[in-house]
Amino acid sequence: MNQKLIFSNDFNAALDEILADCDYNRLFVIADVNIDRFVMPRIADNPHIASAVKIVTKCGDVNKNIDTLAEVWSGLQQGGATRHSMVLNIGGGVITDMGGFAASTFKRGMRFVNIPTTLLAAVDAAVGGKTGVNFNGYKNEIGVFNEADAVLISSRFFDTLSLTELKSGYGEMVKHALLSDRNSLNEILDFHFEDVAGDTLLALVAKSVQVKKRIVEEDPTEKGIRKALNLGHTVGHAFESLAMKRLAPVPHGYAVAWGIITELVLSHFALGFDSSLLDRLGKYIVEHYGAFAFSCDDYDNLISLMRHDKKSSAGELNFTLLHDVGKVEINCNVEEKDLRDALDITRDIMHI
Repeated sequence: MNQKLIFSNDFNAALDEILADCDYNRLFVIADVNIDRFVMPRIADNPHIASAVKIVTKCGDVNKNIDTLAEVWSGLQQGGATRHSMVLNIGGGVITDMGGFAASTFKRGMRFVNIPTTLLAAVDAAVGGKTGVNFNGYKNEIGVFNEADAVLISSRFFDTLSLTELKSGYGEMVKHALLSDRNSLNEILDFHFEDVAGDTLLALVAKSVQVKKRIVEEDPTEKGIRKALNLGHTVGHAFESLAMKRLAPVPHGYAVAWGIITELVLSHFALGFDSSLLDRLGKYIVEHYGAFAFSCDDYDNLISLMRHDKKSSAGELNFTLLHDVGKVEINCNVEEKDLRDALDITRDIMHI
């Protein structure tokens, strides 16, 4: 992973450092209406931001689609963008995904920088080179692997987020800690959300992103070990999809946290993952994320969703599991009976 990662709460100095290394003829900012309202006024005095051509989109994952992408392309075209122009994607994962894809394809490719403003984007979407948009009801169906030139991560924007949004991002940090070591996991589980815009959370984010960076550098296009980053996601995506079918969507990081419980139960079954640590993680997740309401009547639907997960190549039930914290096993095929048993135990842990 060649992208430059900067973790700083001195936004102006950090952006100066990034752009000083870039030769570009015109600067563009892509943001959504919420970022334009709540974040842009905080950085409006930055001379780079003040002089940039701004492209403002509708917000939300429902608008991460071809129609909005075409509006972004039109904004670049009307603003006189060339292959030698530079894009700043300022926002959450929708903007970094879509803005990165727009920049990667306009004029056959422009350079871009991601400036995530949500915790979830900072530790997940903005880093690692995945770009794309949703298409025909499928998430990220159209996209390319292409890294940003740089990612500027600052916690100074996190106090614009609700506690729900913060916890959603933190669900991915729990996952990264499980892929790292016990000390990192203890740090994550011991953090309290009092000073989210300060340096303590920024330091935890930096450690979390380094876990992803290390894995992505080894496997940039998800042919092997990068699948470790799918921990919690096979079950989590099924919970997320079921919630959407119920017209009661849940935050991504919450679904991942709930998915981690089930996948750690499977890890205990298949690989001997420590039951006492499973119990600790289960209690932590229920305390901070509550429970996802599902019953045995939902198992067939959930299992079908897992069989059709994009990580499954032939309809098998395929998971990333753990022997222990930091000891990962990818491509673990699980029998349906074991998965049903794991869902039973998940419901017990969640007290549902």
